Amino acid sequence: MTPLPPYPEGTSRFVLYLRAAAFWLVFASTTLIAAILVLFMFPLSLASRQAFVNTYVRFVLRWLRITCKLDHEIQGLENIPPETCIVFSKHQSTWETFAIQIIFPAQIWVAKRELLWIPFFGWGLALMKPIALNRGSGRAAVEQLVRQGTERLAEGLWVILFPEGTRVAPGKKGRYKIGGAVLAEQSGYPIIPVAHNAGEYWPRHSFIKYPGTIQVRIGPPISPLGKTAQEVLKESSDWIESMMAEITGAQD
Repeated sequence: MTPLPPYPEGTSRFVLYLRAAAFWLVFASTTLIAAILVLFMFPLSLASRQAFVNTYVRFVLRWLRITCKLDHEIQGLENIPPETCIVFSKHQSTWETFAIQIIFPAQIWVAKRELLWIPFFGWGLALMKPIALNRGSGRAAVEQLVRQGTERLAEGLWVILFPEGTRVAPGKKGRYKIGGAVLAEQSGYPIIPVAHNAGEYWPRHSFIKYPGTIQVRIGPPISPLGKTAQEVLKESSDWIESMMAEITGAQD
């Protein structure tokens, strides 16, 4: 498939910069305000904090649609079961760190421990009960993920993670890490794979957000029962990457 052009025909780069500036002006200020408000909500329940964050996420996605003309389309919502699951998502952009929060039920995230050190944002994130891992600790990080992930799942909280560990450019495949698959193998909870092409419209380190429609695909649950962690990881990554081959470079 033909990749997206640097910017849409008939739209000047100047206009794209103006749209992005309008988005960033509001996004940066409201994110700081939302993080501070979450801190003041510490006496409330996790569900109350998540409800507030979800309201803010909907605002951000609506503002993105208004200013940058960037929308999204989801296929596979019927694959989201009522029972708690683990989500394996492709990671290309900042966009999915917002959108996933309103796509799936009550959830917690697997995140780098260093994110919790960011003033206001990190402190607010800490109140959302994440699994904060020291990625350099190897086996200890996997053990922490399995222990805390199983606890969160038993509480009815979905566990969201990016199995490639970091953002990967469109058209590229990162190395899928075993930790999430070990969590599935040992806890018995299924995995929901998610593919999307957000990085084509909200690229990493890009000021401009390109107009269009992000394609999101949600796969059917992948059961870990009777499988090794390696088998679970391969089945999950194969589904994600096969779907990425279909939607990468897809034009509106």
